Amino acid sequence: MTKIEPGDLPLQRAYRWEKERANEIFLTQPLGGGQVRDWTWAQTMDEARRMAAHLKMQGWEPGARVAIMSKNTSWWIMADLAIWMAGYVSVPIYPNLVAETVRQILAHSDSKLCFVGKLDDWKAMQPGIPDDMPCISTPLCDARNFKKWDDIIKVTQPMKESPTFAEDAMATIIYTSGTTGMPKGAVHGFASFAHTAKAMVNVISSTVNERSLSYLPLAHVAERCLVEGHSIYVGSRIYFAESLDTFLADLQRARPTFFFSVPRLWVKFQQGVLAKMPPQKLDRLMGIPILGGIVKKKILKQLGLDHVRFAGTGAAPLPPEVMSWYRKLGLELLEGYGMTEQFATATSSRAGASRVGYVGSAGDCCEVKLSEGGEILTRGPAHMQGYFKEPEKTRETMTDDGWLKTGDIGEMDEQGRLKITGRAKEQFKTSKGKYVSPAPIESKLGAFTKIEACMVSGLAFPQPFALAMLPQGSWDALKSGEPRKQFTDDLTAHLKVVNAQLDPHERLDFVAVVPEQWSVESGFVTPTLKIKRNVVEKYYAGNFETWAKARKPVVWHDTATT
Repeated sequence: MTKIEPGDLPLQRAYRWEKERANEIFLTQPLGGGQVRDWTWAQTMDEARRMAAHLKMQGWEPGARVAIMSKNTSWWIMADLAIWMAGYVSVPIYPNLVAETVRQILAHSDSKLCFVGKLDDWKAMQPGIPDDMPCISTPLCDARNFKKWDDIIKVTQPMKESPTFAEDAMATIIYTSGTTGMPKGAVHGFASFAHTAKAMVNVISSTVNERSLSYLPLAHVAERCLVEGHSIYVGSRIYFAESLDTFLADLQRARPTFFFSVPRLWVKFQQGVLAKMPPQKLDRLMGIPILGGIVKKKILKQLGLDHVRFAGTGAAPLPPEVMSWYRKLGLELLEGYGMTEQFATATSSRAGASRVGYVGSAGDCCEVKLSEGGEILTRGPAHMQGYFKEPEKTRETMTDDGWLKTGDIGEMDEQGRLKITGRAKEQFKTSKGKYVSPAPIESKLGAFTKIEACMVSGLAFPQPFALAMLPQGSWDALKSGEPRKQFTDDLTAHLKVVNAQLDPHERLDFVAVVPEQWSVESGFVTPTLKIKRNVVEKYYAGNFETWAKARKPVVWHDTATT
């Protein structure tokens, strides 16, 4: 189990790099139009100290909450540091929540102020901020009526002292992404940052020379741990992404040595490559000595991943076929497992010792075991202190002897590597009385590279079935004729292969291909791209009977007779 010293805590590390790496670049921010701005460690800490002094002047009680509502930017990191230096607690808010949820989180956390930054749809989120709440806008923010970050730091002298706080002092409240209901606020102390960063260094031997691209929401625990916490601990550089449209250019600018992504994005990267070169041709080229190596390097360079030393994936199962495809390219994707409550760090795979389909073994700051019913239980020094203002929910999620009940079901191999076989709450019973865990089936079906996402359903139906979402823009190309017929034939063949690997009660009756995009904006997925099963099922429920009666392995949402 990891042991930490006071010097390992995030503020202490920031003060250290402020002196030791004063002139080294810490943050790189795209400003639009191909322009970028860099901050050295000294410049970062100067702005953070000035903002900390401004916050301190507000005279709030120690431990007061201050919210950050913004996409990932340099100012996000500086605001977090400033909040901590002022003796307050940061409350991240996802940059694409509906206004009602924004208002709920601000009220529940008793936030005194909100930093508002770069957002895709400020007008939609603005009603979530109470009229009487003080706000500070950071650069790239569309809000016009708030105090401006740059104006404040111009007229505020930097905080001279370098305050530190105990490892168990509250540092942040991270609200869960909320697949159902009101998000819960997991309270984490400064120790959570230190333990998980130290555990990561032990796994990947990271140094000050690492480069990370920050693009998954910093409001989510994974980015907070793997990018912010880790970079502050080792003193390495963070690049920020500008937008989805510039993502490839952002990757190529950063050339990250450490890169973490969620399965849906790994699949999109793969689909982008295969759209330019058919899989059979690519496999043939990669199999040719010398030429194969050149092709692999070229693909990774085009993706901006040619310098990656550590490539991580998590948050949902990644189809083994996708994992194998990346390994052929020379990129070993290492799966990990973690939750908000564990500060994103429960298990991790290690290079050369990973097993496809498994999320690795217990990390250096976490213990993992299975209950008699197969539920995954964890405990460790980076676990949350509890849910903010929710003692009953905290008690419900803990065992009497201090283990966190994850709600996930799993199994372990002889080397202690964990396989997640489903989520207890996601299991459903068919009309035949058989329980089905959707996640493993979705992983097998998701290996079909022409679909981007899928979801297994079938509560109270004789057999389960699946819904499949196409990559954006594909529906029009498959509206009719030979392209649709070919797609249907290919998916039917894949479904046959999948069903042959399943127990009889798990076999999919059909796959329904739908035209809608399951996006954060449409409300179908969380900000971390996890499918909201209840939302998807409610939206399509009126079609289930019709699709089942079609008696076809593949049906299309515009017709049940294909």
